[in-house]
Amino acid sequence: MFGLTLAKKALAVTAAVAAATTTGLLGATTASAAPQPIVGGSTTTASAYPYVMQITDSSQNQFCGGTLVSATKVVTAAHCMVDETPSSVRVVGGRTYRNGTNGTVARVSKIWIHPDYSTVTRGDDVAVLTLSTSMPYTPIGYVSSSDTGVYAAGTTARILGWGTTSSNGSSSNQLRTATVPTVSNSSCSSSYGSRFVASDMVCAGYAQGGTDTCQGDSGGPFVIGGRLAGITSWGDGCAAAGSPGVYTRLTTFSSLVTTQINS
Repeated sequence: MFGLTLAKKALAVTAAVAAATTTGLLGATTASAAPQPIVGGSTTTASAYPYVMQITDSSQNQFCGGTLVSATKVVTAAHCMVDETPSSVRVVGGRTYRNGTNGTVARVSKIWIHPDYSTVTRGDDVAVLTLSTSMPYTPIGYVSSSDTGVYAAGTTARILGWGTTSSNGSSSNQLRTATVPTVSNSSCSSSYGSRFVASDMVCAGYAQGGTDTCQGDSGGPFVIGGRLAGITSWGDGCAAAGSPGVYTRLTTFSSLVTTQINS
């Protein structure tokens, strides 16, 4: 365990300075973590997972991920949207590579952040973006408030993102994916103590580490059984033994998300 509470958001930076700046992490208590990519996974394509969105700045520098849940609505992490405005954010769909020019770029007309959000370790890490134009990609369904059983310990979850690939390194240019097992609440509490809020969070990862999300993956999808069940949120370091990744428990916020989708 690194002992570092790291929100898994990366700074939006130009390619020329990306390698030098990826330790500037929102919510990091220090800057000495050893970032890893979605370790143990593989490269994939946006066409294989059409609901995966890049969240970028106005110059299309990716800093978070998101999940398309309707033609004009994207679920992401609240900590990704702190200090952002609709004019400062773009959502890019259908683009496998961070440096690509294909796909669809949509402006954002509204950012909803959970009103109780303060820090990742206090929960409520959910946000919904309303797009100015529709995305021509197939959205994914998401869990309802009654689907709490999906998080049973050992259940396989899929993670996706463009996270960092080495210590103080740059983000993965190509979309990556892996699977991780969910972890029981009691085990997660043993790892994180009071920072783990069971009502709002779910943990996933192997006891020995080696597979995880990391900086730049924040806001991206955590998929169980073909439905969005969580949002990449935080962890102590990346892929460290005894420190599973922490994801927003979407069943808790499903009704709020539905309200935003219907607004």
